[in-house]
Amino acid sequence: MIISRRHKRLSLKTRVFRKIEDISPEVWNKVYPDVLEGYNFFRTLDESALDQFSFYYIMAYEGKKAIGAATCFLMKYSLDTSVNGPLRRLSNAIKKLRPNIFSLKAIACGIPIGPAHIGIVGEREKVIHVLTRRIEQIARKEKCAVIAFKDFHGEHTRDLDPLQRQGYVKLDSLPTTEMNVWFKDFEEYLNTLSAASRYDLRRKFRKVDGQFKLDMQIVSMLSEHDLRDVYKLYLDIVDKHDMGFELLPMAFFKNISKNMPEETKYFLWHMDGKLVAFLLCLVSKDRLIDYYVGLDYSIAHKYHLYFVKFRDIMNWCIKNKIKTYEMGITGYEPKRRLGFEFVPLYIYAKLRNRWMRPAFKIACQLLKFENFDPALKAAKESSRKQVPRK
Repeated sequence: MIISRRHKRLSLKTRVFRKIEDISPEVWNKVYPDVLEGYNFFRTLDESALDQFSFYYIMAYEGKKAIGAATCFLMKYSLDTSVNGPLRRLSNAIKKLRPNIFSLKAIACGIPIGPAHIGIVGEREKVIHVLTRRIEQIARKEKCAVIAFKDFHGEHTRDLDPLQRQGYVKLDSLPTTEMNVWFKDFEEYLNTLSAASRYDLRRKFRKVDGQFKLDMQIVSMLSEHDLRDVYKLYLDIVDKHDMGFELLPMAFFKNISKNMPEETKYFLWHMDGKLVAFLLCLVSKDRLIDYYVGLDYSIAHKYHLYFVKFRDIMNWCIKNKIKTYEMGITGYEPKRRLGFEFVPLYIYAKLRNRWMRPAFKIACQLLKFENFDPALKAAKESSRKQVPRK
C-alpha cells in the first residue's frame, strides 16, 4: 500500500510505502546514506516477517525528485524491559493479572537492530519537518502512544535537536562500540592494552592454545544443518539477556545471505565437528559490523570462546585491511577492557498525550539504561578516563 500526501506551504510531498521493494533501488540509493544497513538490508527485514514490528518507508519529494528517505517501525514497547532482578519478577507477576499494563504502542524512526540513518539531499530543515509530520500522521492513524527517533549518532543532532521544541525528550540510548583497527598484527594490538588486560588475555590464550582444536570457517551462506545449529546458539544467547531485544526468525539468517551475499560473513567455530560459536557480520570495504554472536555456554567459559573468537576476528580484520570494527551494544565491560570506544547514540521521544509529557520526561531520566546496568555505568565512567589511542 502506497499513501501520498502533499505538505502545504512547503511545496513538498511525502509517500509512505509498506515494502521497500515498492521503491526502486536507484531512487532509494540516491537519497539514503551509503551504509551497510541499506536497501537490501531492509528487504531482508521485510521478507523475514518479524512479528514484533511493522515497517514503513517514507520518501519525501520536491516535484518528482526524491530528496529525503526515512525508515520507521511500529512496535509494542514494554516499560519493564529495562529492569531485572526483583523488579523484573514483580512486573512479571503484575502482567499475569494485567497483560498489557506495561505496554505502549509506539512508532520509531530508525531500525530495530542497529543505529539509524535518515536520507536528506534537499534542504535539511524542510525534509526533517515533512518526514516528522508524516511519522506523526502514521502515529495518529495507528493510535500510538509514543513517537520516537531511535538510536541516532551524534552527527544527526544538528537535524534532530530542534525536535525538542516540539515536545520530544532527548535521552541517551545504549551506546554502540567501535575500534579503530590500525595495528599491523595482533601482538601490536595487545601492546595497546593495559598491562592487566594484556596479561589476562595472554593467560587465557596460553590455557586454550594447543589443548583443543577449534576450526574456524567463513561462509556467506549457511547450509541447512549449520542454519539450524546457528539459530539454536542464537536463541540461547537471547534467553540469557536480561533486556528485551528483538527476536529474529530463522528466515532472517537465511535471507540476509540471499540479499547481501557480498556483505554477509558467517564466522563459524567447530570443535570435533560440533558448532560451538558463530558470528554474523556485515562487511564493507573497510568496516566490519559484528551483528549477532552465539556461544555454546556449556564450554564457553572453560575454553574462553568469547576471547578466542575476538582474536580470530581481529586477525581477519587486520589481514583484510578493515579500518573499523563495530561490536554493537551490551556486554560493555569486556569490550572496554578489549579497547573498544563507546559511541553515543541518542533517542528523541515524545508522548502524543501532551498533558502526560512532563511526567514522561521525568520517567525517561529515571529509566536511563545505565541506572539498571551497573556494568554499563562503570564501563562508561572508566572509558571517559581512558586516553584515546592512535
